[in-house]
Formats: sequence, C-alpha cells, structure tokens
Amino acid sequence: MIVTPFEAVADACPTGVLVVVGLLGLALGSFLNVVIARVPAGGSLVHPGSACPGCSAPLAWYDNIPVASFVALRGRCRACGMRISWRYPIVEVVTAAILVLAYLAFGPSAGFLVACVLLPGLIAMTAIDLQHQMIPDVITLPGIPVGLLINVATGHISWVDSIIGILVGGGLFLVIILASRGGMGGGDLKLGAMLGAFLGWKALLFALFVAIVLGGAIGAVLLATGRRGRKDPIPFGPFLATGGAMALFWGERVFRWWMGGFGG
Repeated sequence: MIVTPFEAVADACPTGVLVVVGLLGLALGSFLNVVIARVPAGGSLVHPGSACPGCSAPLAWYDNIPVASFVALRGRCRACGMRISWRYPIVEVVTAAILVLAYLAFGPSAGFLVACVLLPGLIAMTAIDLQHQMIPDVITLPGIPVGLLINVATGHISWVDSIIGILVGGGLFLVIILASRGGMGGGDLKLGAMLGAFLGWKALLFALFVAIVLGGAIGAVLLATGRRGRKDPIPFGPFLATGGAMALFWGERVFRWWMGGFGG
C-alpha cells in the first residue's frame, strides 16, 4: 500500500496541533480580508479599525470572529442590515484549510514555514486580481527578497535555485510581455519572480505548466459559453497562484518524475 506524505504526517500528528493550525489559519484569513479590501485602495492595514462598508459602524470584537460572526449575523451587518460578502468566510476557511494541508504535508519543518508565508500571499493576490484585475506590487515586490531570504535561512531549497527561479520567473514573463506587446501585465512578471524566489526554478516550471494549462482550459470555456469575449481581459494571477500552491506541495517531485522519464 502506498502511503502519501499527507497520510504519513497525519498518522503521527496530534489532532490538537491541527486544530491550533486551523484556528491560526482562520485568524490569518480574517487579516487577509483586510488586505484584500484595503490594499487596492491604498489604505492602511492598521487604521481605522474594521467597520461596515455601508454604514461605517465600527465592528465590535464579537462581530469580527472568523466565520462564527458571519454565521451568527446571518451574513448581514448588525447595525444597518447590509449584506456581508461571502468572500469573507470563504477566504477564512480556505486559509485555514490550506495551512492544515501544509502541516499535514510538511509537518513542523522549513517547508511548513515557507507555506505559511507564501500561501496566504497567494490567496490575497487571487482575490484582489479577481476583483480588481491587478496584482499589487506591495505584495509581490517585497515577496521576492522574502522568498529568497527564507530559503537562505531555512535551507528549504538552495539560494542558487531560488535566484535562478527569480530570473526564470521574471524573464519568461518579460519575453511574453514584449512578444505580446502588452498582452500580459507587469504584475504577472513580478508574481512569476516571487514564485521563483519561494519555489526555486524546478518547482516553478511545474507551477507555470499548471497555470498555462488551467488558464487555457478555463479561458476556452469562458469564450465558448459567451461569459467572456476575445477582447475581454481574463486575469492570469489566480492561475499562477494555483500553480504556485500546487508546486509547493508537488513541484519538486513532479520535476524529478519528468527528468526520470516518467518512471516514478
């Protein structure tokens, strides 16, 4: 019987640890909602405190508990009754779930530390790009040196692989941007370089492969169903983020499989 890395760590991992990781993920997801709401507008992440976007009523602490407050309030503001976007609990649950999966995959290791930094950033960028068609520099540009430094500090991948990943990720998108004459944005270039810094060039190749295949397939469906026209922009950031997350878990393994001639 083949035992996956998830199952192997799960067998040795106390349930209490997973609960703690999940709760921390919910709290982090609540903060990501602040990032998603304020970064595109250039607002501060600290001031003012959380408030209803409709009536500007400040949120009490008991109305700001991840997921639970949304359920208790039935998705509406306590003061004015304005409907609260489902994005808030979705981001919180997804962040918690993906960090639990990361702990199951990596355990208390350098890989889990990398996951705790990279994956929340990808979630925030996905939500922002879907809503605003932009990938904020305030996340990607600092993310490039952070990805390199975290690998230098932890040895998760070599600093050489990280630097090559930055050059490959940024360079490929630069070529695409020049060849397409602006058909792809500079935000994708910076996100590609950031993924290269965190993942290294080997896993990055898998991330790009996933992004291209997934983006092409969904783009074709949107065009075929009339949801998008040929001239309508389709944000590529979410596909890159999905590829990056998958590459963090499986990229190095898939690369070795490729190089081994698909021999396992």
